[in-house]
Amino acid sequence: MNRTTRALFATIFLALASCRSAGPVVAPSPAVGSVVRNLPPLASVWGFTAPWDARSDSSVRASASKLDAVVTGWIQLDSVSALPSLLYADSLRFPARAERFALVTSWHGDRFHPETIRKLAGDRGALALAAARVAAIVEEHGYRGIVLDFEAQSPADVQLAVGVARAIADSAKRRGAKTTSIALPATDTAAYPTRAFLSAVDYAVIMLYDEHWSTSAPGPIATTEWLRRALAQRIADVGSSRLIAALPIYGYLWKPNQPARPLGFHEATRLALESTVELTRDPASLSLHAIQPGGWELWISDAELLAALRTEVQALGVMRIALWRLGLEDPAIWSVVPPR
Repeated sequence: MNRTTRALFATIFLALASCRSAGPVVAPSPAVGSVVRNLPPLASVWGFTAPWDARSDSSVRASASKLDAVVTGWIQLDSVSALPSLLYADSLRFPARAERFALVTSWHGDRFHPETIRKLAGDRGALALAAARVAAIVEEHGYRGIVLDFEAQSPADVQLAVGVARAIADSAKRRGAKTTSIALPATDTAAYPTRAFLSAVDYAVIMLYDEHWSTSAPGPIATTEWLRRALAQRIADVGSSRLIAALPIYGYLWKPNQPARPLGFHEATRLALESTVELTRDPASLSLHAIQPGGWELWISDAELLAALRTEVQALGVMRIALWRLGLEDPAIWSVVPPR
């Protein structure tokens, strides 16, 4: 899944408080808590980390009690050999209640490599070896689940990718994983049909973010209307019980003639404060938004947006969510995700 200032979670919270007192930040409405309290309990909440970013570790240590699973391991399929390796050392420890999962990804270098999945699909021996090595990593590190992430595939790759997903998932289950899933782009149902991939794994994680992305025009990361359309299409295909709605807790900063870069809530509030521009809530999208004329434009998720997205997800009957990505969040989102 595609997406660094190192700061402790407490420092982020204190800096956020000072930003709010200075006035450029719109705080979540007091109604957020009551809206969430009136929703049915979620069946599960997953959190994705960025193991290269110390902010993720701090967030996990502070919030693991609110999560059922934390994706801490990043298993990379090499773009030349197609063999997996644990890309980052995974020594993060947190309360035992939340299970540790690993991401298995075709991202290598600076992009996803669909040719890696095609190579594995066309070579039974290579696929068996890759699946066995993923399973060995799962067993060695005690991962209780995996999330497959094979982005940038084409519609012609569907059966190839499903076959690779099935081989890796089955092998991982034999070595200790109890939950297997695959991340699917929200609106690409041609290359990522839900029903086909659910024949290979337990759950489909629908990536309900990047409505606007790094190379698009600036705009909100996810709106309720866009989410509703995308998720409803997936539900129409397979129902809601095996879907996990992945929701954004980050933002993007766009500068002229450059791809946007991801940014976190603390950075967004600091940037607005330092630039003496107002961070306001866009009424149409419910996202926070700021512009420095001629310099930059940012859109960022916060607790109020997350509450609205969660409400839409549950109204459609999906009772499992995931958060992308820990360490970039508005600290107030943990009022939207109550203790498990």
